[in-house]
Amino acid sequence: MTTQESSPIKFAFGKGGLLPQEEMLEVIKSNKKLVIGIPKEAEKIETRVCLTPEAVELLVNYGHEVIIESNAGKVANYSNHDYSKRGGIILEDKKSVYHADVVLKVSTPSSEEIDLLKGQQVLISSLLSIHQTEECVRKLMAKKITAVAAENYKDDNDCYPVVRSMSAISGTASILIASEYLSTGMGGKGVLLGGIAGITPAEVVIIGASTAAEFAIRAAYGLGAFVKVFDNSVHSLVQLQISLGFKIYTSVFHPQVLGKALKSADVVIGARQTMEKGPRFYITEEMVKGMKKGSVIVDISIPHGGCIETSEYRTLQDPVFTKYGVVHYSIPNLPSHVARTSSIALSNVFLPLLLNISDAGGFIQQLKRDPGLRHGVYMFNGILTNQFIGSHFGIPSKDIELLMAAF
Repeated sequence: MTTQESSPIKFAFGKGGLLPQEEMLEVIKSNKKLVIGIPKEAEKIETRVCLTPEAVELLVNYGHEVIIESNAGKVANYSNHDYSKRGGIILEDKKSVYHADVVLKVSTPSSEEIDLLKGQQVLISSLLSIHQTEECVRKLMAKKITAVAAENYKDDNDCYPVVRSMSAISGTASILIASEYLSTGMGGKGVLLGGIAGITPAEVVIIGASTAAEFAIRAAYGLGAFVKVFDNSVHSLVQLQISLGFKIYTSVFHPQVLGKALKSADVVIGARQTMEKGPRFYITEEMVKGMKKGSVIVDISIPHGGCIETSEYRTLQDPVFTKYGVVHYSIPNLPSHVARTSSIALSNVFLPLLLNISDAGGFIQQLKRDPGLRHGVYMFNGILTNQFIGSHFGIPSKDIELLMAAF
């Protein structure tokens, strides 16, 4: 005669003595294996890559498959061997990379790149309005793509990690670039940005009190330059002072005060988006005409239209032009100027996001539990969820929160 072994019954003390307790079953996480595609960016537009070899190794060790297009990290000084030795799969075939479950890229996908998608995938990339067209939006919709704008994704601290890290890099790099173009070797005035004892330091005017502005101030101040900051919000200027931890010259936008500061400025950094109401730009063409010959303007806000009237949309291959004797540097992806540092910063954001998606059991499961990720989604399964894009192109859009209620 055989007896079946039963699970032991658990008891706990209650008012009436020992009471039977429910057995607590162990909850096992259902990790979802991801196939992640990293395509090569068009070098004329972008030099960064979304994942470093070290991040790829962690994902592979976690059970995921990472497909990298050949030379995707070349400009950021990551070779194919760097990726392959850490478990990445290197492919020459671009189409195979775009057939991955999750396609991760830096720049906004072009119409040709969208054609390579197989459909019903997750696409994570930037969403710059200057690159977005109605054709691209409708193609993504037709392929039932779920698309996430990396710059709109929020982390657990309710911050925009991609925007903050790229803004920090842009702010610091803008000062180093300006310093470079002030030098004799670049055809500048031959002025040292920081100056030395006995010589008046260079003057830097910064428009805006954003994260990019903060890091530009830190870089300029660290070099010894005299910094002036202008913004239309006193609150923002106060918060900036608190974040910096040291006193600097600040002012709200008074045209006469700003105009006077520009006339003596050696460097101007545009670190604020254009005004929604009122004049289109913070610095007008007339103000630029009054600046010193050989001074330098770096407009960080050019991805959003620029905050300086004389700024132009330029590329990495041709980032500089001179107007009214003033050198202008204005590219929409300034962090690409330091591709490796920027790639590491992006990887630090995307790696934990991908691991969270896996731990949740898939993208939709993570989307349900993560309001920050939902905030970044502008298209869900081919349904447009971004009201701004919808109104701009005349395409109906739906609230992502309402769509989630159906799942």
